[in-house]
Amino acid sequence: MGNIPEQNDSFVHTMFQNKPPAGLEDESDITKMRPKRWTHLQQDTRALPESKEFSTARAWLIQWIKTNFVILVNAGSLISTTAVTSVLGFAYWWVAARSFPPETVGLGSAAISAMALLGTICILGLGTLLIGELPRQPGKEGPLISAALIVVGGAGGCAGIVFALVAPIVAADFQVLRAGIAGILLFAIGVSLTAITLVLDQALIGLLRGGLRLWRNTLFSVAKLAALVAVSLWLSHAVGLTIYATWAVGNAVSLAALAGSALLKRSGFRSTYWPQWGLLRKLRSAALQHHMLNLTLQAPTLALPVLVTILLSATTNAWFYVAWTIASFVFAVPIALTTVLYATVSGRPTVLAHKARLTLSLASVTCVGAACVLLLGTGQVLGLFGHVYAEEAAWSLRILALGAFPLIIKNHYTTLCRIQNRIRSVMVPIVSATLIELCAAALGARLGGLAGLSLGWVVALSAEAVFMSRTVFKAVRPGEISINCTRKSLSYSQRLRPLSPGARAASPRKRLSVFCGKCASRIFHKIHSIRRAPQA
Repeated sequence: MGNIPEQNDSFVHTMFQNKPPAGLEDESDITKMRPKRWTHLQQDTRALPESKEFSTARAWLIQWIKTNFVILVNAGSLISTTAVTSVLGFAYWWVAARSFPPETVGLGSAAISAMALLGTICILGLGTLLIGELPRQPGKEGPLISAALIVVGGAGGCAGIVFALVAPIVAADFQVLRAGIAGILLFAIGVSLTAITLVLDQALIGLLRGGLRLWRNTLFSVAKLAALVAVSLWLSHAVGLTIYATWAVGNAVSLAALAGSALLKRSGFRSTYWPQWGLLRKLRSAALQHHMLNLTLQAPTLALPVLVTILLSATTNAWFYVAWTIASFVFAVPIALTTVLYATVSGRPTVLAHKARLTLSLASVTCVGAACVLLLGTGQVLGLFGHVYAEEAAWSLRILALGAFPLIIKNHYTTLCRIQNRIRSVMVPIVSATLIELCAAALGARLGGLAGLSLGWVVALSAEAVFMSRTVFKAVRPGEISINCTRKSLSYSQRLRPLSPGARAASPRKRLSVFCGKCASRIFHKIHSIRRAPQA
């Protein structure tokens, strides 16, 4: 039910020409929304020494930044969010370890892990759906986001209640969750807030407001750290869910601040944010497909530490987890770039080839630099955690760092499948590839220990990239976009609308149909003239 203009002949003509789409210039309009930032950039460049070559390079650089401003800013905000939350998260757990007894820290971390897992499951693919649908639904962003937040919030609350009632039966340490109605409600509220924040963060990327996402996550990290310091100073005896409660308080504070800012900037709450359930209902099939794909892609991240613990030992898993965490910072670059690519291209599929080439180039250059740092400075990086980690996890980190390059291809492949709405057709191959990754990692662990497990996973990932690379490189070649690709890239509700007469006439199927119709007409007239000849 998206409101998009009917496609006309000029639109189809542009798509069939090997010309840079005119929509590329639209991104320069984003600078009008941030005049101070853009003026400051220009003033800084004017202060540099002048020469003919330098002026040409400066003009090219400014134009390049201006053209790709949206992707650079939003991808940068995603990476900055990861860095800020990691640093403040380290400070959070340092304060917790210094202020609370080990049993309280252990219970709090276990409850937070369960909350994060349930929240991830309960988002039901709506976060990824919003990234692609919001650019395709102009004027309906607020109702669609509010409807999605209500759904995931309710699902998270119900899942939290069920977990709080069932978990103590499986593990006695979770008995505190159902010690009273307050504990059950606190855990359910925490899961609900986590699901809401996860979907809201992805919705902000769909709106290309990565700065708001960075601002919200920074406020969340600061608020939960401040709450933890406060309870450590004021409470003489910490209860079981004290640490968990500070996490929920941080989410609540960040959501309240963001909601207050949105309400102050806009009037007419009912018309702007009132949920449209009919629109969300039509997208439930697409959301389920995104959800299944997301869970499949996240399986190796969740399963590899478990495999290390089962096949090797818990001590080895400590070494592997540190190496995996460090390598994840490199993996975050292609993930951030492809996430913004999905949000940017979903509403304008004609710019797919240009933007995909940009994200591939940026991801490759960044991963080359990060991999060089990790390959050459492995001992120094792991030495921050202790000499044992530097000795035992060095080769694992080097091998995992190389996994960033096949991940560039895999992330772009899955993004292309989302843009073209081909998730259902590629689910079986991606599930099979995930199983192959885990089997190769398990075989490597049996043969070569921790380094063998890392090598097995990277080799399987590289094999996947070989098969996926054809689709990726075909999509980034100029002139590969077609009317069928554009048709698939529309939202599910928009695909129900018929093509304009010009677009139908330009499609290969329509041309073939017209040709066959003309041939049949000529044959019919020839037969009719022959039958009438004796009568003359």
